[in-house]
Amino acid sequence: MPCVGDWLNSPLSIVQGIFAQNAPNSDWEKKVTEYFKEKLKENNATNWVPSLNDVPVHYLKPNSLVKFRCMVQDMFDPEFYMGVYETVDPNTNARVLHFGKYRDVAECGPQQEIDLNSSQTVTSERQTFYCVPVPGESAWVKEISFLTEPVQARVSPSTSYTPSRHKRSYEEDEDMDLHPSKQKEQHMGKSCYSGGDIHGCVEPKRLETEASAGHHVISPNCSPPLDLNFPLPGEKGPACLVKVYESWESFKVNDVLEVFGVLSVDPVLSIVNSEERDSSTLDPMECMDTAEEQRVHSPPASLVPRIHVILAQKLQHINPLLPACLKEEESKTCEFVSNFMSELSPVRAELLGFLTHALLGDSLAAEYLILHLISTVYARRDVLPLGKFTVNLSGCPRNSAFTEHLYRLIQQLVPASYHLRMSIESMNHSRFVPHKDYTANRLVSGLLQLASNTSLVIDETQLEQGQLDTAGVHNVTALGNLITWQKVDYDFNYHRMEFPCNINVLITSEGRSLLPSDCQVHLQPQIIPPNMEEYMSSLLTAVLPSVLNKFRIYLSLLRLLDYSISDEVTKAVEEDFVEMRKNNPESVTADDLHKMLLVARFLSLSAGQTTLSRERWLRAKQLEALRKARLQQQKCVNGNEL
Repeated sequence: MPCVGDWLNSPLSIVQGIFAQNAPNSDWEKKVTEYFKEKLKENNATNWVPSLNDVPVHYLKPNSLVKFRCMVQDMFDPEFYMGVYETVDPNTNARVLHFGKYRDVAECGPQQEIDLNSSQTVTSERQTFYCVPVPGESAWVKEISFLTEPVQARVSPSTSYTPSRHKRSYEEDEDMDLHPSKQKEQHMGKSCYSGGDIHGCVEPKRLETEASAGHHVISPNCSPPLDLNFPLPGEKGPACLVKVYESWESFKVNDVLEVFGVLSVDPVLSIVNSEERDSSTLDPMECMDTAEEQRVHSPPASLVPRIHVILAQKLQHINPLLPACLKEEESKTCEFVSNFMSELSPVRAELLGFLTHALLGDSLAAEYLILHLISTVYARRDVLPLGKFTVNLSGCPRNSAFTEHLYRLIQQLVPASYHLRMSIESMNHSRFVPHKDYTANRLVSGLLQLASNTSLVIDETQLEQGQLDTAGVHNVTALGNLITWQKVDYDFNYHRMEFPCNINVLITSEGRSLLPSDCQVHLQPQIIPPNMEEYMSSLLTAVLPSVLNKFRIYLSLLRLLDYSISDEVTKAVEEDFVEMRKNNPESVTADDLHKMLLVARFLSLSAGQTTLSRERWLRAKQLEALRKARLQQQKCVNGNEL
């Protein structure tokens, strides 16, 4: 068990030690990163770092080390800060060097002033990301992540630290931030903050060269509540301002990250911003931000905490049952993969049985649902995304809330998902596409701002006749572009910008979907349960938690496997296609070949095979023949409906 030492409780003291030993040499920053990287490698030490996903902010010690699993929702403009600055004691003329990295405000000792004209001052740049919890993250991901953490990490990283605000309600917390004067006496004199004024340490000032960024929320009566800008409705969890110091160009909007950094929730930030805003001596040219931009970019620290990143990594997946990075050739990772692959066949058989019951006894639809759930965009050729496999499950019962219950089962299997109920009202009044708000200088989120590999279940069974307005037409178009091209065109008012995505879309409908799809499977229920809710609930309760976890590992792991087709099998497939064209030129097209190759790809991966075999190719042809025959049969019954 690793010792919860100073590096976890007081990371800034560690940084101070390294800085003192190496300053003014610039290598001190690299040594800080290496120090924490090594510490986090020791004995699963990452599990000992408290997570903002699991622990309320007011239970965490300010300036302690925390982690956060999040999606980059927006990127603000870069900001300048004092990376190194010098303080001077007016009485003794003693000078001390300080670091400003990993801090929002500069600190200096009693009777010290900051010398802004010092030759030792180093101005540095950092990037601010606005990050939110992964949209649609499943409850089981949160629960398992929480349970894998030691008890100490769930409550407070320090046994000697008592949360000073745990008895105060969220509303009171917000009120304190909205009325900073209530806190002023609590924070004056605790430490010396200094900004543009070098002649004393009387009042706290923001030490940054960026424009004033105070939020303009004076009272709840004259300003709307703070919008945390979550892409999906009903989302919970903290949004954070993540300050990145190195390699920020390697991250982009919608990336899923895990960051480790210093937590900054000091209410003095609200005081500083309020005073800067109210100051009548500010040059108007130095304060170009609008009130709304200031409010959005510097919200109350208790509501939107800051994390000063020491280490950050992109996540391949967010499934806590899998190793974080499966591409690494570590012995533990290789052992995990090989052990699971050895028992893959029975897991697939059990999952197929589970989904067959969920699809009312339809084993063919269950096969295709497995292929859909492990599909992923593995490459892009020009504008064409390769590997997408949108399935339209037609023939779904309309009046039994079938899709709702099916979605709840899928939600138990995948790490992130969203259920989109299509109706005239939702199409006309929902915001699907993110757009740029130039007044607040931020990207306003939309329903389609989702993380990679999110499962999007679109329910058309409740769609009725009606008129789509302009917004509704744009939303339907956006859904079609997402399905066809795996991209969303964000609205920047004067132009649109393409954001590529990788979203698994499942459409349920009565007849053929209004939206495009890669594969239509018509549901043929073998059983009609008298009570759909009881039937679906009993399916979940009948599955052991250990088996359910194997399903979750199966679906996440197979998405990440590499796949190839040998030259020999490629030649055999080409010859087979030529023969099929000879026998029936009109019924087999190039699109059919592409679809069969996709089915063969995911069929092979579903069996744990990373290359295409003759056997899997023949099985893919058989599945496609059965699917087409069923569609043709339904077409004969219902005329031109399909």
